[in-house]
Amino acid sequence: MPFQVRLLADYPGARLPEETGQTYAENALAKARAAAGFTGELSLGDDSGLEVDALGGEPGLYTARFGGAGLDDRGRSALLLDRLRGVELAQRTARFRCVVALAGPGRAEQVVEGVAEGVIATAPRGSGGFGYDPVFFYPPLGRTFAEISDEEKARVSHRGRALAALRRLLIG
Repeated sequence: MPFQVRLLADYPGARLPEETGQTYAENALAKARAAAGFTGELSLGDDSGLEVDALGGEPGLYTARFGGAGLDDRGRSALLLDRLRGVELAQRTARFRCVVALAGPGRAEQVVEGVAEGVIATAPRGSGGFGYDPVFFYPPLGRTFAEISDEEKARVSHRGRALAALRRLLIG
């Protein structure tokens, strides 16, 4: 793409706002607006989460904080599996959702979304990825996100799909 990508960390004193929105889009837009304010450049922000149908869409917006501050990725996955104990595989449907927002001077704000549908496995599998990847089984590939290559994940994941949609917006 004909853009130079810089991290917000490259701008001294820049920081993102707390995630206080009621939707992924609100959080993503708040981050994009904050970044654009610090940089004066076209900026993007994102928010994502895991939505488990048997848990009424939880952890959703609170995916990274599921179970409280004392848990790491492994602990959050273990808590998720514990909450789903006894739930049949057919009822363990879930999706990763990612919303990416674009904001900046002289440009209308835009929001795109990417979704990857799957099932929560009964036990972790694989050593790649991060977060809930070891328990997120992706049926089209027959593996968890922790078992697929980075290239496959970039193509089929919620983030990959959201960024592909953003790319289409930016270069047509």
